[in-house]
Amino acid sequence: MTLTADLYFSFRSPYTYLAMPKWRAAMARYDLDIVLRQVYPLAIREPNFFERNHPNWLRYTFLDVWRIAAHEGIAMRPPQPDPIVQDIATRQIATEQPYIFPVVRMGQVATRRGRGFAFADAVSQMIWGGTENWHSDANLGAAAEAAGLDFATLQAEARDDAEALDAEVAANQAALEAAGHWGVPTLVFNGEPFFGQDRIELALARMKAAGLEERG
Repeated sequence: MTLTADLYFSFRSPYTYLAMPKWRAAMARYDLDIVLRQVYPLAIREPNFFERNHPNWLRYTFLDVWRIAAHEGIAMRPPQPDPIVQDIATRQIATEQPYIFPVVRMGQVATRRGRGFAFADAVSQMIWGGTENWHSDANLGAAAEAAGLDFATLQAEARDDAEALDAEVAANQAALEAAGHWGVPTLVFNGEPFFGQDRIELALARMKAAGLEERG
């Protein structure tokens, strides 16, 4: 029996990127379907998030994600460009955000087609793997192709159905909070949230207790 879980995902979250290989491997090994739920980064959901956090928070996060990537052999580079336009020194978030809205909407279109995980996985590898101009049509088109999607159709729907897509993303954000958390990556299985890339083994243990089996 296939078990299903929801994974709440943000393109700007380095911890989410670091979790994706493990969840990808889990779906390959086990009879498991992970439905990817797009949410906007905290910079969009809570613009004052960076201002109210301890000054060391951002510095520690940078230190932590790079050492995890090195320890686990995951390629990681600073995004080029950052999905969120922000002055890191002042933490000021720009009013104009040309990158995050289109790619999140495309990600939600991919989820509509049952290819949300594959598309988000491919794009996040570009964003955090050092691909320059990851947001270009050529690069996003390659990600769409890798996910088995037609890029022209994906892009057109993301543009033409933006309002409905944003409502779906807002519903994802509300569902994440209703499940008991607010951050990403959070996987929700049977109503239980597992936050962070370091809770994957625990989540799998709970799934196995619920009958998760290896693929035949």
